[in-house]
Amino acid sequence: MSEIIPIENITGMIHHIRGQRVMLDRDLAELYGVETRMLKQAVRRNIDRFPDDFMFELSKQELENWRSQFVISNLDKMGLRHPPMAFTEQGVAMLSSVLRSKTAIQVNIQIMRAFTRIRQIILDSADLRREIEELREETDGKFRIVFQTLEQLLAEEARPKKKIGFTAKEKLSQYAEGEI
Repeated sequence: MSEIIPIENITGMIHHIRGQRVMLDRDLAELYGVETRMLKQAVRRNIDRFPDDFMFELSKQELENWRSQFVISNLDKMGLRHPPMAFTEQGVAMLSSVLRSKTAIQVNIQIMRAFTRIRQIILDSADLRREIEELREETDGKFRIVFQTLEQLLAEEARPKKKIGFTAKEKLSQYAEGEI
């Protein structure tokens, strides 16, 4: 089966709002090939399927933050008369039961793969971060020993050393004092 929409395109439509990864109604409508108002209408007719942790509407402040973050043109702003609906991964999965076309099913599969890929990237980066921290702790201990040894060597070098042997000047002073 070939991909309808590359996963990379979908991951670019996933936003972080209210501490969750969500997709907006307008992006989903574009992917499904329907008008945004039709998608919203289908959701409102089946609102019981979309609890708050599946879908929520952006507040005016969130909408303004989102607009400024993505520098949406005035033409785009005019198309946003109503706050967009934001769908979590579970909400997008629920859309497949509301929008029953073959395209919707295929698009949903790709969207689920995109969410899975993002989750894997986050896990991989967390694992990498943990490995780097472990390596840092391990090397810190080893380098601490090296630095302590270097400090000891430098401290020994800073002490005045007892001269070994003698110079001609010392010999003359000893001779003059009758020590020899």
